[in-house]
Amino acid sequence: MVKEMRSDLKPFSLLKHNNVIIKLAASALLVGLAFRLLISDSFRFYSVVETSVPANEETKPESLMASMPAEEPASNDFEANKSRTSQSGKCDLFTGEWVPDPSGPVYTNQSCFQIEGHQNCMKNGRPDSGYLYWRWSPRGCSLPRFKPKKFLHLMRNKSWAFIGDSISRNHVQSLLCILSQTLLPLHITTVNTCTLNLGQGSALDSAGSFRNLVPLAIIARLLVIYVQQEEQAVETYHDEEYRSKIWHFPTHNFTLSVIWTPFLIKADIFEDMNGVSSSEIQLHLDELDRKWTDQYRSFDYAIIAGGKWFLKTAIYHENNVVTGCHYCPGKNLTELGFDYAYRKALQLVFNFITSSGHNTLAFLRTTTPDHFENGEWFSGGTCNRKVPFKEDGVNMTDVDTIMRNIELEEFAKAAALGPEKRVVLKLLDTTRLSLLRPDGHPGPYRQFQPFAVDKKAKVQNDCLHWCLPGPIDSWNDLVMEMIVNGGIYQ
Repeated sequence: MVKEMRSDLKPFSLLKHNNVIIKLAASALLVGLAFRLLISDSFRFYSVVETSVPANEETKPESLMASMPAEEPASNDFEANKSRTSQSGKCDLFTGEWVPDPSGPVYTNQSCFQIEGHQNCMKNGRPDSGYLYWRWSPRGCSLPRFKPKKFLHLMRNKSWAFIGDSISRNHVQSLLCILSQTLLPLHITTVNTCTLNLGQGSALDSAGSFRNLVPLAIIARLLVIYVQQEEQAVETYHDEEYRSKIWHFPTHNFTLSVIWTPFLIKADIFEDMNGVSSSEIQLHLDELDRKWTDQYRSFDYAIIAGGKWFLKTAIYHENNVVTGCHYCPGKNLTELGFDYAYRKALQLVFNFITSSGHNTLAFLRTTTPDHFENGEWFSGGTCNRKVPFKEDGVNMTDVDTIMRNIELEEFAKAAALGPEKRVVLKLLDTTRLSLLRPDGHPGPYRQFQPFAVDKKAKVQNDCLHWCLPGPIDSWNDLVMEMIVNGGIYQ
């Protein structure tokens, strides 16, 4: 754009200062440009193609792509993404269905560089793309897309933490990718010599044709141009294994953290990065993990989650005494079960939050179901489905039902104490809506091009974590709506 402006104005710079008419004409052109830019969100424009889609399970979102232009995903602030009028009364954001969405994701693996290799399904060679073209639609209320500019405005001078296991890290990467597409206002200003400045004072032109057009200096001060510029998150910390990280958004002084603590309570873990264990986990059921509790009072917002790690073999300790275990044959210990430990952990978590004296807005995210079929992750299980389940097309496993019931029960107890303790708790109940998305996992594409050499190669599948972009992006739509309009939801 800058080159075009130089080229257009160069002939004018050769005229004498007394050529007032030409100067005024150039000024008028710049005013027109300013007006055009001010009424648009960016220099990029998109078209909308409305496609009638039959409401049945065999819908193939890939078919929607044939009628759509080949282009980058549209801006979050596109008109079609604006909130519709909510229904009167309260509604449940977490009950509904996945509906075809031809607009697709707001980012790709090429526009976001925060995606870990195991979740980078497109780069790793996943051949289908239909899983990208669905959107969560709650029954009885609307769910607008996440608005990154509004979110960052709300988060100015704030701190947010995701506390939990690798699913929490998966979740924070989704948020980082969405925020990286933010449109930022860049102010064109001029000082004396009519210097053209963009953003944080980077000069693009300090002489040439602008020097001779004094009226332009006055007009340029009024311009605010929106361009597709990313609000880059600066990583300021990571632990040795890159499981816990901190990012800072300097423009908004917003800090975002992910803290890896898979049990939320103190645990001695003897696993390598590939999940291979050399000894049983030693789990202390009466002591929280200080990795997150020592930082908790510095957070304005926190999303806390536990779950799947409690299914692993573990020895339980209370008051420095071994009291039992989960799945420890041959140890001559009482089998207390994972549900016993999980309930104890959540009770400790909520007791800490409600007695912390700190008014963090805390979310409990419910357990995430996996979609392994014909085996588990270690025994050849796969997840090859290409479309979501219908609402009544699948049931939760007994394990997921037990875990979610514990979460709901302990959350209800803590939430009842919230007003008395001046603590705000919210339930991010993503279990059921996630259960309906067997198509959204990396599967064999947790590895780079797993079938490049051998089309029939046997590779380990990941049917627990989520592709990015993918269904997990809708979790952030839910979080945004609960922050902005939380009072209308039950």
